[in-house]
Amino acid sequence: MAMAMACNIIHLLHFHPTPYRAFARTTLTTAFRIPSPFQNSLPKPISPPRSLSTTATFTWDDVLRVSQPQSISDSDDVTDLNGYFEKIKMCNRGSEMRFEFMPFVIENQIVGYIHNGFAENLRKFQKVFKFLPDNSNDGFHGGRLTLHPSLKTQEDRTRAVGEVVKILGEQQFPGIRNELYPVISSFGASPLFSLERAAAPYFGIKAYGIHMNGYVEKEGEKFLWIGKRSQEKSTFPGMLDHLVAGGLPHGIACGENVVKECQEEAGIPKSISSSAIPVGAVSYMDIDGYRYKRDVLFCYDLKLPESFIPKNEDGEVESFKLIPVAHVANVIRRTSIFKPNCCLVIIDFLFRHGYIRPENYGYLDLLQSLRSGDYS
Repeated sequence: MAMAMACNIIHLLHFHPTPYRAFARTTLTTAFRIPSPFQNSLPKPISPPRSLSTTATFTWDDVLRVSQPQSISDSDDVTDLNGYFEKIKMCNRGSEMRFEFMPFVIENQIVGYIHNGFAENLRKFQKVFKFLPDNSNDGFHGGRLTLHPSLKTQEDRTRAVGEVVKILGEQQFPGIRNELYPVISSFGASPLFSLERAAAPYFGIKAYGIHMNGYVEKEGEKFLWIGKRSQEKSTFPGMLDHLVAGGLPHGIACGENVVKECQEEAGIPKSISSSAIPVGAVSYMDIDGYRYKRDVLFCYDLKLPESFIPKNEDGEVESFKLIPVAHVANVIRRTSIFKPNCCLVIIDFLFRHGYIRPENYGYLDLLQSLRSGDYS
């Protein structure tokens, strides 16, 4: 996804004039086709990054240019929701591959799903994992995986699985962060053990996070603060991101995590961040090779003072830009330069603040698709 200069920005465009009615007959995993009358007049769409570590290279000038109304084509219809559907599709791939995964079961609760191929890496750890025979588990084939019966406590399980993650290392779990996620059957349930964050999608456990829309109102118009991820990030380097977002690690409440991430990622003091309002959640289910992501993102809104300027304090954000909400919507519809799951949260913001309206064809389907994953 490279576009070092403005003349290259068309390579990031993801503009789709396909009628919504045609889209509605497909699934979220079906690719779009541009009708032939438009093929010679519109830039070619791009695919999502081939890997999490693919670097995006563009400038804020490029972002601002593509965000402008009618900057692409006179036929660009802001009421056309297809660009939003495409971003949701990017977060919900591979549902047809679910049969390749076996349930990961602890204390008779399914806490995750593990690819049959990846499970072969775990067979040699016989004192940690135990493979159970196929029991026709709701369409899943290949048996079940559980932990060894000797691992009875949360602490023992965390230690034993942590050793396995350490042994398999970065080759199997790229981007190890030494940050633990709770392994639970549903939100609010007691953790059965804790698992390295980078390993979570390989065990298919439910993961939760917080994403905050930081916005400003000036003369009746809303603006969103947008971050550009550091090029040194192990995942989605250089892509656009929320002002504040982060995973929900073990032992911290959502509201507390918002305050912490506000300080670290944008230099927002507690006196301001404590006013962030929880406004709901979005979810998605994404299968990519051995990775099975079942994520729920808790959404927050924070109205910021006009005078506030964010400043990153943890080195994970390269820079920030304040952009009109309507222009941010154009960037999401037209390009693939946002970290994919951020698009879901911003689309939710667009619904709640009236930028996507019931008069837009596909309104209810789009609203429902923001919660395509396991919402528990």
